[in-house]
Amino acid sequence: MSQQLLGVQARRTSSKVGVRPHRRIPRHEAVGLWLSRVVIWFVILLTLAPIWFVVEAAFNPTNAYFSLGLFPSHPSLGNFAYLFHQTNFMVWVKNSVIVGFSVSVGQVLVTSLASFAFSRLRFWGRKYGIMVLIILQMFPNFLALAAIYTALAKLNLLNELWVYMLILMGGSAFNIWLLKRFFDSIPKELDEAAFVDGATVWQRFTRIILPLSRPMLIVIFIFTLMGSFSEYILAGIILETPNNYTLALGMYGLISNQFAKNWGDFAAAALLSAVPLAVTFGLLQKYIASGLMGGVKG
Repeated sequence: MSQQLLGVQARRTSSKVGVRPHRRIPRHEAVGLWLSRVVIWFVILLTLAPIWFVVEAAFNPTNAYFSLGLFPSHPSLGNFAYLFHQTNFMVWVKNSVIVGFSVSVGQVLVTSLASFAFSRLRFWGRKYGIMVLIILQMFPNFLALAAIYTALAKLNLLNELWVYMLILMGGSAFNIWLLKRFFDSIPKELDEAAFVDGATVWQRFTRIILPLSRPMLIVIFIFTLMGSFSEYILAGIILETPNNYTLALGMYGLISNQFAKNWGDFAAAALLSAVPLAVTFGLLQKYIASGLMGGVKG
């Protein structure tokens, strides 16, 4: 009798605190949940498989990209030692870091100024200006390679790292459109209140718009950084000497030889070059998520 009273009292207490009784999941919902889990794990394995091949090749002393087993028979650090002692790997890393961060900062500056103008200012051509930029962005970049190379050759500006950065620093129409959408989602009442208080256009831009747009600016920064690290086409026609090579251009030289494909060294370089990007992406992940959500919402 006492146990029944305790059970009734426990049920009354749970109902008071808002604890709901356990609901059994229907069979079709349970099957759907397990199928979704299987699909998710299958996609994860497909994503991790190429990464594992790169890791395996980096520690494989035979300098082969594929092996019969999942693990190299005699793993070693020989490929990493070759990179640091027989190549200009650290020079390539230094050049890529300089190019990546300089281009990313410049891209954020150019994009934010252009997006603020299209979002808040009124000028002739504003309506169709960004549309023209997006249409021009639809054409592949390699269509302009001949014009870029000819102009730089006539001006004697080839093999200059700062010229390469300046070309990459040109405003991206997609980033301008994306950031403009984010600026449009910021209430214009804030601008009007600042205008009543006597704030100038520059003060509204630097003290209101930019602080509120920090997540989206970080998104543009990290995506530009990743694109700069992997850019190869422009680097291949502008940079000529190994001392000016970026990571992408230097790593291509490891496997471009007709009679020797240094796949192990290439995999080791790819593994090392992915570390700074992965760390940066991990540190800024929450800003990237909030920035993309804000951009889609706007």
